[in-house]
Amino acid sequence: MAAFQWGPLSRRQKQVLSWWRPGSPVADYDGIIADGAIRSGKTVCMSLSFVLWAMEGFEGQSFAICGKTLGSLRRNVIAPLTSMLQGRNLSVTDHRTDNRLDISGMGRTNRFYLFGGKDERSQDFIQGITLAGVFFDEVALMPQSFVSQATARCSVEGSKLWFNCNPDGPYHWFYRSWVTQCRRLHLVYLHFTMEDNLSLSEEVKARYRRQYTGVFYRRYILGQWAAAEGLVYHHFDREKNVVARLPDCCAQPKLGGGQYYISIDYGTRNPFSAGLWCLYEGTATRIREYYYDGRKKDPRTDEEHYKALEELAGEYPVDKLVIDPSAASMIETIRRHGRFRVRAARNQVAEGIADVTRLLSQGKIKIHESCTDCLREFASYRWDDKAAEDRVIKENDHAMDDMRYFVRTIMRKGG
Repeated sequence: MAAFQWGPLSRRQKQVLSWWRPGSPVADYDGIIADGAIRSGKTVCMSLSFVLWAMEGFEGQSFAICGKTLGSLRRNVIAPLTSMLQGRNLSVTDHRTDNRLDISGMGRTNRFYLFGGKDERSQDFIQGITLAGVFFDEVALMPQSFVSQATARCSVEGSKLWFNCNPDGPYHWFYRSWVTQCRRLHLVYLHFTMEDNLSLSEEVKARYRRQYTGVFYRRYILGQWAAAEGLVYHHFDREKNVVARLPDCCAQPKLGGGQYYISIDYGTRNPFSAGLWCLYEGTATRIREYYYDGRKKDPRTDEEHYKALEELAGEYPVDKLVIDPSAASMIETIRRHGRFRVRAARNQVAEGIADVTRLLSQGKIKIHESCTDCLREFASYRWDDKAAEDRVIKENDHAMDDMRYFVRTIMRKGG
């Protein structure tokens, strides 16, 4: 593995690396929270500091490193952390089947167990273990039950808690239970901005600032625990995102080059929305759509909807149909006909909206002017400002949902 390339460290990063050391005025605190903007240098210094603290103070103990999923944890935290540790003469043995790292050095060896905290069931995997410390990466994406279970396992004398995240809304359980209570809980609190990552050039920082608007700009760029309000896609720009003429690869599929998908938000009484997409060189164009409102007309059967999907696909060589996994009867109907492959949609709402927001602002989502129902919903898709968490009003959201499924499942994951 290539050696980790360090740049200059900011004052905030140095604080993370040193707060627990003897002589620090906060060395006796019970843990640390680092929140703030994306790309602000939090994760690198937090993960390294956590392991160095553990190795200098303990021998033969168990620790936990937690991410939303094991895959994201290994990719975003463990890979760079391993490179950093090897540069400090600490050896790392990865027991992948046990999701455990054995780290040795300084005359000591400790065990670091890896956990994913993606849903309420995740707490079951961490029950019963005794820990000397735990590090949560992206803790705001984890359920409260998992975090509560993990923190309760830290019963070894001298154990500490480490939390790292980008902000969410001001009613988020972590903000209300931990961030606003950090003094009472005897926790160090450090807020990061992109200015705290000295390795980022001004050009790179400007690019990130252009990628987000509205609530996501306030959260990801300014690092604020900001409420979602108003139109979800208030920055949607008809000049940038609507086209009257299809690109050649979309208008003439026999030319090749594009990949074709249909995204579906299934409804019987509620509207059934489907969009035909052409993905070419990182830009997706919604070519045409099928939108049927069973509240205004007679409800259609799954077979009738399937026939409409075949007409929507027409001559296009559609690679996959992306549909909400809860639409079991429709999925079975599609598979029984054998023409299309089916892909269960990744249907996380907040994360999907953030992905759509970013791609819209980059001009990588185009809507043909004939897709009138999708365009209509852009103008009325709103956050629920009465909710205590990020929630959209469940009206005028069906084309918005099928678009989100496509973006989150295909564009973000590479097909």
